[in-house]
Amino acid sequence: MPISRRHLAVLLAVMLPACSLGGCGTINEKLADGMGDYVPQWAGGLPADAPPRPGTAKYDEYMKDRERKRFEQAPPKGDATTAPASSASSSSASVSSSGLNAVH
Repeated sequence: MPISRRHLAVLLAVMLPACSLGGCGTINEKLADGMGDYVPQWAGGLPADAPPRPGTAKYDEYMKDRERKRFEQAPPKGDATTAPASSASSSSASVSSSGLNAVH
């Protein structure tokens, strides 16, 4: 049975989109890594405070800065944070030992 031009056109019309869609998966996988950096935040891109990607120079600096901050001592708590808790604990009976009001 010979293949007519109509059958060949239909076969080509079906095979072309099928092959194109199959190739999209591999192309998108490679493009997705870099394109996320260029998409604005309002369109679903990375937020401004997102850490840098691993393997870059900025990532190494970011990790060194995090490690440095990890070993810093915490700032001492001032009198402003403890004053309201002490006055609230004396006036309210439903305050726990941590200075927080009970949630009901």
